[in-house]
Amino acid sequence: MLTSTTNRTKAQNIGLVLAFLVLGIILALPSPDTLSTGGHRMIGILAFAIILWMSSAVSYPVSATIITALTALLLGFAPNPEAPAKLYGTSNALKLIISGFSSPAMVLVGAAMFISVAMRKTGLDRRIALNVLSAVGTKVSRIYIGVIITGFILAFFVPSATARLACLAPIIIGIVESLGINKKSQVAALLMVGATQADTFWNIMIQTAAAQNLVAVGFIQTQMNTTIPWIDWLLAAAPYSMLMVAILYFVTQALIKPEFKELKGGDVHIANMRREMGPMSLNEKKLLVISIGLLFLWATGGKLHTIDTTTTTIIAIALFFFPGIGIMDWKFAQPNIDWGSIVMFGAGIGLGSVLLKTKAATWLAHVFVSAFSLETASIFLLIAIMAAFLIVIHLGFASATALSSAMIPIVISIVMGHDADGLNPLGVTMLMQYAICFGLVLPVNSPQGMVAYGTDAFDVKTFMRTGIPMTIIGYLMMLVFTLTYWHWIGLS
Repeated sequence: MLTSTTNRTKAQNIGLVLAFLVLGIILALPSPDTLSTGGHRMIGILAFAIILWMSSAVSYPVSATIITALTALLLGFAPNPEAPAKLYGTSNALKLIISGFSSPAMVLVGAAMFISVAMRKTGLDRRIALNVLSAVGTKVSRIYIGVIITGFILAFFVPSATARLACLAPIIIGIVESLGINKKSQVAALLMVGATQADTFWNIMIQTAAAQNLVAVGFIQTQMNTTIPWIDWLLAAAPYSMLMVAILYFVTQALIKPEFKELKGGDVHIANMRREMGPMSLNEKKLLVISIGLLFLWATGGKLHTIDTTTTTIIAIALFFFPGIGIMDWKFAQPNIDWGSIVMFGAGIGLGSVLLKTKAATWLAHVFVSAFSLETASIFLLIAIMAAFLIVIHLGFASATALSSAMIPIVISIVMGHDADGLNPLGVTMLMQYAICFGLVLPVNSPQGMVAYGTDAFDVKTFMRTGIPMTIIGYLMMLVFTLTYWHWIGLS
């Protein structure tokens, strides 16, 4: 007798039923005169997807499969706007929804996962973390700085916030527990919460640090026919991220006060962990050289050479597997890659592309603009309202990648259709992606938050105690930067 190994919650079942119910209601409504039947149906699918993602009714890979199937059927049997007497066709609809899998951004995300696997296989990420922590001393405030610096360094080399936290979390818990400190102490909570929330700002700062940034880059490339060089993204976001991490450092220590100021014996434990790792292996050295070379190519793209970020990353991955100089084989890498996330990523980009192709995103953009009376709004007010909306709606999402997939096409439609003097559509889209990265209030708002929460070092209230004020401060600082630095460099 077959039994299910999946234990679904009541909330998940309600979410699944609600998603189909809302889809049915939207489809039953008459199509607006300014919207095609296909666009109308895609809005229903978008609402369906958002409810699935917000309720976690099914896993992200499963949601991607359902969304793909619904698009192929509902759009496929809709009239073709270019030839209303004919249907769009399931084959054409399917080509549109799976177009995300051929996006350079999609390839870059997959390649980034191989870099994360290589880091874990060689242990280079762990060595970097231990070396940084061993250099800062045993005071809690210094260890906290070490944790933040480690996250910063890893953000350049490990293009996954989840993987970075998966490296840092056991080291933090190992230090705490080895010294006989309660895992649920304020010290452990400070280090874990701080590492997680600092990672949010590193995601904003570094284009390749998070998959959601690459979703935005993918839409910018396909819909705006331009791109944002890696170094330009860094220069635009670095002052903001650095300032926010500095604020985070003081706010978290004020709100999560450690029981003592020094972890006596912590240096001995870190030294023991470093000793257990032994000397740097040949594969670690290879990976370090390749990673530094890749970082150099990312930083100089469009300046010293014309090779795009995706191509340089693919070259690095090829070197990882190349006989003789490689550091791993396919047999090792294949089971350690999160293929489900890749499927979700491709389907998310595809969904956004179809929303733009069918003009559904444009129609929604007009609705949003009208609802907030943004037709004649200044650039500052436009940014302020859109950023606030994206930060608030993120509370219902467990993935910034999903949020980017749903919202960036609408953002692009809004900024491309707004006629404010001096508006830089590319710059404003990038700023809205910064807002999408916010996931500071609840652990469930990001995969890395759930990794940290899984250590049982803090509870949800502790996370919210710092997350809420940091979200408010972060939003207000976005407004300040919109009027100053980002305005001076032409983004706003």
